[in-house]
Amino acid sequence: PDSIARRITSRTRAILPVHLGGLACDMEAIWALARRHGIFVVEDAAHAAGTCFRGAHVGSACWDGSDAVAFSFYANKNLTTGEGGMLTTNRDELAERIRILTLHGISKDAWNRYAEGGDWFYQVVECGFKYNLSDIQSAIGIHQLRKLEGFVTARTAYAELYNQTLGDVQELELPPNHEYCRHSWHLYIVRLRLESLEIDRNEFIRELRRRGIGASVHFIPIPLHPYFAPYAASPWNQCPRALALYPRLVSLPLYPAMTPEQVGYVAGTVKDIVRVFRKVKAIAAGAGV
Repeated sequence: PDSIARRITSRTRAILPVHLGGLACDMEAIWALARRHGIFVVEDAAHAAGTCFRGAHVGSACWDGSDAVAFSFYANKNLTTGEGGMLTTNRDELAERIRILTLHGISKDAWNRYAEGGDWFYQVVECGFKYNLSDIQSAIGIHQLRKLEGFVTARTAYAELYNQTLGDVQELELPPNHEYCRHSWHLYIVRLRLESLEIDRNEFIRELRRRGIGASVHFIPIPLHPYFAPYAASPWNQCPRALALYPRLVSLPLYPAMTPEQVGYVAGTVKDIVRVFRKVKAIAAGAGV
């Protein structure tokens, strides 16, 4: 929140907190900051299905501090409909406008036009989009929602197993957690202490893959993408923190269908790679062995 406060200017219209990997931001501080400056809060909760902040689910009915919360239901998310997503809001006028924008800017959907008592007439009242979730996807999502607590429980158990197994590896920085948050563990991201290793992050991932383990990086900083790179010429667009962390990041496998044995194999392999490529401290000349 202190970092956000330093960057608010007269041009700032909204704060966009990102619950990265399923770890909730400190929303109370962000809400207080937004109220002080009279700006909107729109949350990126793409990773946060099942995440709680001080006992309340992110984006739930009691979540009144934010103007809107956006979830992703892509295939690899904690709750999936194959593709698509969801916006939640407690603002009635905003909810109505969102519904219109998601359906070509049309004032009525097909159900309201053709159901009993409906009227065929409609108007395009805004420049809208084709963002509506299909009934089939919604049905899948409802069934996924019933399983969500089980998914989060499994992810949490495997994250804790990673923590227990890797906690003594000095060359790794494990993902953070906070008392105020129920982490949903969409991702398990470790940070390599490269100064203690003889290989870089890319070689570390190649070593994992040589041993049959898929790993990834979340995420490539925006300034490194060709389309966005020209915009990074301005100092306020350079994302120094993201650029500094990027070379150190490795996302280890984490999903509910894993087994404890698989998690143990991944963790054990990580430790083996670290042991093989650990930098050996030079012993001063004349020192005893």
